Formats: sequence, C-alpha cells, structure tokens
Amino acid sequence: MFVLFSNKKIRKVTTRRALLVGGIQAALVCAIGGRLAYLQTRAAENYFNLAESNRIDFRLVAPQRGLITDRNGIVLAENKKRYLITIVPEQANDLREVLWRLSKIVPMSKAEIEQQLDRIKRHRAYTPLLVADDVSWEQVAAVSVNSPALPGVYADYGSERVYPVSNDFSHVVGYVGRVSQANLDDPNDKDPLLHLPRFHLGKTGVERSLEKELRGNSGTQKIEVNAFGRVIRELDRAEPVRGQDVQLSLESELQTFANARLGSEAASVVVMDVITGEILVMASTPNFDPNRFVKRLTHAEYQQYLDDDRAPLFDRCWQGLYPPGSTIKPAIALAALHHERIDPGEQVTCDGAIERFGTRFHCWKSYGHGRVDLPRAISESCDVYFYKLAERLGFEVIAETAKRFGLGIAPRLPVPGPVKGVVPDETWIEQNVRRSPRLGDLLNASIGQGYVLVSALQLAIMTSRLATGRVVVPRLINSLGGTKAPSVDFPPLQDKPEGLELIRGAMFDVVNTRQGTAYSSRCIDSRHLLAGKTGTSQVRNISRRERERGVVQNEDLPWERRDHALFCGYIPGDKPKYAVSVIVEHGGSGSKVAAPIARDILLRLRYGHLPPLTAYPPGQRQKVAELWQSLQLIDDIQELPVHSTA
Repeated sequence: MFVLFSNKKIRKVTTRRALLVGGIQAALVCAIGGRLAYLQTRAAENYFNLAESNRIDFRLVAPQRGLITDRNGIVLAENKKRYLITIVPEQANDLREVLWRLSKIVPMSKAEIEQQLDRIKRHRAYTPLLVADDVSWEQVAAVSVNSPALPGVYADYGSERVYPVSNDFSHVVGYVGRVSQANLDDPNDKDPLLHLPRFHLGKTGVERSLEKELRGNSGTQKIEVNAFGRVIRELDRAEPVRGQDVQLSLESELQTFANARLGSEAASVVVMDVITGEILVMASTPNFDPNRFVKRLTHAEYQQYLDDDRAPLFDRCWQGLYPPGSTIKPAIALAALHHERIDPGEQVTCDGAIERFGTRFHCWKSYGHGRVDLPRAISESCDVYFYKLAERLGFEVIAETAKRFGLGIAPRLPVPGPVKGVVPDETWIEQNVRRSPRLGDLLNASIGQGYVLVSALQLAIMTSRLATGRVVVPRLINSLGGTKAPSVDFPPLQDKPEGLELIRGAMFDVVNTRQGTAYSSRCIDSRHLLAGKTGTSQVRNISRRERERGVVQNEDLPWERRDHALFCGYIPGDKPKYAVSVIVEHGGSGSKVAAPIARDILLRLRYGHLPPLTAYPPGQRQKVAELWQSLQLIDDIQELPVHSTA
C-alpha cells in the first residue's frame, strides 16, 4: 500500500511538472511565432528598406553650371572638361612603387609622393582619392596605356569654371570658389550639393548673385555596394538639371576697349542705353584674373592683392563712392527751374568767391567768371552761381531732386551689394555728423562736395534721366534661362520739358563751345557730337596760406592727395542714345582726364570700331594715334591718317 501510494504521488508530481514545462514551451513557441509573423507582415517593409539601404547607395551627381554670355553670345564664363588622376589604395599592391611609376607620367617629387602616402593613410582603402588635377589628355592616355603597371590608378574627368575673356569682366561676372564653412552655415542655402567634394559656387559678381539659377539641380546615382561600402556596379542614374544660362547686356568688345582705355588708372566707367536701360559697359580698373581664384590662390598671392594700394579686387562701378563734384550741377539747376526759384536769364556775379559768416567759399576759377546766367554757369561750371542757387533752394529740395535722379538710392542689379551713397539733408547731418546743419554743408553739397557721395553707376543713371526726361532704370540681364527680359516703357520725370531742354543745351555747350570745360574733348564729326558735364572733386582741404602762395597742382601732389576726375555725358547731343560716366580716382582734372576717356569710349560705340582720327580736332590726331598704338589697338601708326583732307 505504501509503495502504491508513493508511485501515485510521484506520477501526480511528474504530471504537473510536465504540464508546466509544456506550457512554458508552448508560450515560447507562440511568442516566437508571433514575432516571426510580425516581422514577415507589419515590419517586413521597414526591414526590407533597411536591407536595401545596406546594399544600395544613392549618391548626388553635380550639374553643369549655366553659361554666362554677353549680349552677342560671346561666352564670358563656361565649363571646361578637366581630367583627373585618382587612385584606389586597396587595389595598388605597393602604393609607394605605384606612385613612383605614376610620377614618370605626372611629375611628382619625392616629397610630394610622401605627402600623398600620408594623405592616403587617413582615408579608407577602397575610397578613390585624387592624385593629380587638371592633367593633359596626353597624360590621361599614358595612364591608360600603362594601366597594367599602375594597378588602382584611374583617369577620370570633371568640370572646371573658366573665364575666357579673363580680366575684362572680372568684377561684374565674378568667379566661383570652393564651399566655405560660412556657405555651409547659411540657413538660406541647405542644398546637399554643397557637401560634395570639389564643388564650387559663386563668390563674387553675377556668379554669386545668380548662384541658385546658375547652379542647377543635382542628379542621383544608384549604386550597389557590398557590406564594406565598396562599389560593385551602377544600378540607375537620374541625370542632373543643368544650370540656367545668363545673357548679360554688356558688349564684350566695347568692355575690352574701355578697360584698355582706362589703362593702369584706378578708375571706373559705365555706359548705358538711355532708351532701354541696358548697361553696355561696366568696367573697373585695376582688375584681376578670375581663373586664378578658381584654381585657389596661395595665401601669399592673395595677400599681394590686399596690399595693392589701388585695390584690384574692389569694384569701383557700383561699390566705389566719390564726391560727384560739378557733375551734380545740371540736376541742381533743374531743381531750381522745377521749383521756379530762378529765371534762366537771371545773371549772378562771380568774383571768384563768396563770403558767408567769415568763411570764404571759392570758385574753381580764382579770378571769377563775371556775370553768368544759368546755361553759362553749367557750361563753364561756375561754383559761385551754384552757391547762391543753393541758398534759394535749401537742403530738402536739393536732396529730393538728387534722389529723383537716382543718387542716394542703391540700384537694383544682380551684383553683390550696390551701394546707396549719400545725399545729405538736415536730418542726415543731425543723425550722422551729430550736430546742427550749417550753411557750409549746404553750399558744399551744391557743387558736389562735402558729404555727398555717389557711384559711377549712379552718375550714369542720373545722366540717362537728364538725357531722356524719363525715369530710366538700369538693366544688366538680357535673358535668364532663355527667357528674355521684358522691355520697359519708363515713366516721364515730373520736370517741365522746357527746363530739361535748357539743361541739355547747357550740357551740349560744355563740350561744343570754346568756353565749355570739356571743349578739348569734343568730336568734330557732326553725326557724333557729345554733351556732358565735367567734375573735379577735392579730397583735401586747401588752406588760406596755400591759396595766397598758389595752390599746388595735382601732378605735384602724392597720388592719394590728388583730386578725383569725373565726367558724365551722352551721345548724340541732339538725340541721346547712350550715356556714360567716368570716374578716375585721384586722376586730377575732370576736363583733362575723365572727359577724353568718355569721348573715346562713346565714339568707339558709335562707330563700331576704333574711332577714325578724322573725328578728332586736327591738333589732337597725332596724340590720339600714339595713344592707340601704346594701347596696342593698332599695329602700325601709319594705318591711321593723322591729317584730315576734309
């Protein structure tokens, strides 16, 4: 009985344990089955994507940058195929030996080979690394022929931005450069293309302002990689979208001529079509070769640019600010007529200076102009006349008129940071000079001195509006992506037509009458007569003692203390078509330096070729011919007849 009881008890305990273990096993099987069902149904897509990500790699493909051309289709910025030599370290059995063999094709010194080896050690063995950039086709062919002796070495190609016209458009077109940390940190540009190796983007000029349009959109490359990330093959490819082409309004040959004519001066010239607003020339000298920046300058080379007193990297057309001098007088005279503060025939006596509150304000002509009316005050540039005119007008009228003619307002152009300039009024002086306005501030402003500052571009806008009587707005882009810029019918100015005609007549006299300040810069071809206004702006104070002893001439002063030379005008004088502004930094006299430059550029534009010597006064022809020869614009001075038979 005892044994039987014991066996029953054992069987009972065993049965419970078997059920417990069986239950646990069943639960585990259910859990595993449920997990497998979950992985195969709901989580299947997610894990499939993870597996594909491990097997498939997507890479960006950089697009071709859009071209930049002039108005006639001449290429100013293009993309040149660039051949590269790369190496995959894991495929080269002996890196040092392979690089030594490669150096027989692509010259490398022992030190450069060691540098390459050090760089290779810092990268993954399967990653292609650049060994030589911008190599010749002959070197590429040699690498291909010698491929058995150069395991892991491959010839590849990319693109490089090239500027065929080089220096002549360096400021306005600009250049591209490597992506900087500042570009990567820009919250307005998160394009993943910026992270591509050797990717370039616009740094200055139109290249920078129209960067997104020129850049285009990236493509993608779908490639198969193994578990170590090594490329097996290309599976698919979506081609990138090429950047948009940009056609500028500039005229290449005229721009080149303008640069040559400015020579070594620190100067700027702007030429505009007064009917359409198109900018034909925007030249600033000295300039630079943008191709050197694409290839990346050394620190020493860049420092040379920074140390140059004449600042070749600085664009003087839209960023340089200068006192306009007497070039502002036509606009001020028009303000007096518009507000009926003076009769055109009223005469004012100029004795060479006026005195106000114990201070003498001098005319440029020390012994004075005598009795002058408004047209003569413009043509002979009488300062005293405009001093007295300013007393009638006041600050607000002068400032308001200057702004109507585009001064003191930043032009809207696709270039980085066109400057606003300064047209002072009473409020401006109180806020910026931190004192009450004085009469001297007003009188100085009336002759374009004191606090007044303008750019060459603004002077060209002012001249275009004076020439047409319309609110001409400058235009630099003729088409973008093949879409032409719409033509614009500029609204008329509010000035009376008879007032504008009187001012234009006075500007015509500046160049074409014997007493005019630019008479020596006239053209004697009746089809191409100029009109304009000279300006000479001081950069130093002339003391009373110096005036008593005799004012020191510009040529006897250090360059940085000489006056700025300015001229603005248009052609033809009777029916304006083109306007020009020229500023020669520390050039001296506007009539002697800036006006002749403006004349030559406008005549080059009108004739369509180098102006014939017969367009110049007989006494100037020999000098002009010698100038053309010195600028290498003609091969033989005898090709141009010096004496006219007309």
